[in-house]
Amino acid sequence: LPVVFAGDGAAAGSYGYTNSGYSVYEEENDRLTESLRTKVSAIKSLSIEIGTEVKNQNKMLSEMENDFDSTGGLLGATMGRLRTLSRGSQTKLLCYMMLFSLFVFFVIYWIIKLR
Repeated sequence: LPVVFAGDGAAAGSYGYTNSGYSVYEEENDRLTESLRTKVSAIKSLSIEIGTEVKNQNKMLSEMENDFDSTGGLLGATMGRLRTLSRGSQTKLLCYMMLFSLFVFFVIYWIIKLR
C-alpha cells in the first residue's frame, strides 16, 4: 500500500485531506469556532439582559429610598408632636381616662359574654 504524503509531511491516508481540499483539523477548527461564536452570542445576550435587569432594580431601589425618606420624615414629625403632647399634664390625664374607659368596656363585654 503506497503512502501518499500531504504538503505538511503527514500521510494523506492517516490524517487525510478530504476531497474538497480542507483538512480534518481545519474542519474541526471551523466547527469549534462556530460553537464558540454561538456561546459568545448567548453570553452577550445574557449580559445585556442582566444589565437591563440591574438598571430596573436600581430604579426600584431609588424609588424605595425616596419612599422611606418621606416615611421617615412623617414619622419624625409625628414623634415630635407626641413629645410635645406628652409634656403637658392634661395629656397624661387624657391617656389614663382612655385606658380606664377601655378597661371598663372590656369588663362589661366579658360580663355580657358570660351570660
